[in-house]
Amino acid sequence: MDQCPFKLTLVYPQRAEDRIVEFMLESTPKIEGFTTLRAEGHGHDFTTASVSERVRGRVARGMLIAIMTKDRADALLAELQEKAPLPHMAYWLEPIRSFGRMAPSAKTSNAGNQPSPARNDRHTVAETEAS
Repeated sequence: MDQCPFKLTLVYPQRAEDRIVEFMLESTPKIEGFTTLRAEGHGHDFTTASVSERVRGRVARGMLIAIMTKDRADALLAELQEKAPLPHMAYWLEPIRSFGRMAPSAKTSNAGNQPSPARNDRHTVAETEAS
């Protein structure tokens, strides 16, 4: 089983965002978190674009980014293809060399001016492979 962190990116028609987000929230095992963004797609095939999008030369897209293992991403993509297939959705996977969350420093800790212990949730590919 591949435990290295990977970044899964989904790009889809903006009108499908609620469907994609609902799918991700209901997925089992749970996804730890993800980010959605508004984007614009540029290219040459505008056969399904609205008149406004054709005039502007770009189409409205949603983008979802999540960090997970490659095995989990592969399973999620297969489940998505089976349960919620979308035309014009693209995806890609990228290996992550390092991933973590910034811990608050003693200067920026809680309002009670009590320093909180620094916590480093940082993970590297080498650490992940060793476990």
